[in-house]
Amino acid sequence: MLTGKDGWLVLGEGSNMLFTRDFEGAIILMRIQGVNVMKEDDRCVHLQVGAGENWHDFVRYSLSMGWGGLENLSLIPGSVGAAPVQNIGAYGVEVESFILAVDVYDVVDRSVKTITHFECMFGYRDSVFKRAGRKRFIIMRVWFRLEKNRRPVLDYAPLRDHFLAAGNVEPSLMEVSEAVIGIRRSKLPDPAVIGNAGSFFKNPVIDTVDLERLVNLNPTIPYYPADEGIKVPAGWLIEQCGWKGFREGAIGCHHQQALVLVHFGGGRPGDLLELARRIRDSVTAKFSIHLVPEVNIVGEQL
Repeated sequence: MLTGKDGWLVLGEGSNMLFTRDFEGAIILMRIQGVNVMKEDDRCVHLQVGAGENWHDFVRYSLSMGWGGLENLSLIPGSVGAAPVQNIGAYGVEVESFILAVDVYDVVDRSVKTITHFECMFGYRDSVFKRAGRKRFIIMRVWFRLEKNRRPVLDYAPLRDHFLAAGNVEPSLMEVSEAVIGIRRSKLPDPAVIGNAGSFFKNPVIDTVDLERLVNLNPTIPYYPADEGIKVPAGWLIEQCGWKGFREGAIGCHHQQALVLVHFGGGRPGDLLELARRIRDSVTAKFSIHLVPEVNIVGEQL
């Protein structure tokens, strides 16, 4: 399993990957299945879920059972095992809020162990599995605590406006999921139709000094509170630099969401990487903010 100069790489569904060269090692396809109820009471349910389960299918199944929490994370591509790695988040919710622990195979110790929520070291699109545990832990199962009788989180303005426009002041969790699916489909390209890896860059988190500087220069800049500071939408920054809808040969930025880099077919990984560099450098030049990729890059880096 550990042969080849690159060692090993675990893939769930490969939806957040960019290969800029061939991987010289073993690629492990995660296919551990199962959604098991480990504990349940009137308020919540504890689940142990196989890392190979499709994420969206698991979200919809949990909602069909009346277990709330993941509705805002509907239609995110990928597998359950990838969710804690990126600490996936959308529309005001991050998955870490519902993860109790993660079962892993420790390649160093050659043993199966459980990593607690605290040990996961979750951050914004970050976890121990992207840092110290990157080449040590293979995620096998994820433990979730989901809630019964949960009230929906409607902090994200388009989601809140959707229900206000419909006169629905108390949407069900399944209705929230349906709305999230509709919003995502209206704003983001379908990977089955046009090649993309979703949001290419993380939303930068800045401090109050930088925010004041940016607001003075750009009064309409959107921003949101974050645990580590203030979050600024990377898509807005990229769009202000004129990249939305840009196309050069087989590579470009999506016409509805500048944060999503797309491949029309026939392009090379280096072309996409070069476009990403140009976008990053233009944002740095205009706003003095350095964008960091959210996509996992194998090979040549930005």
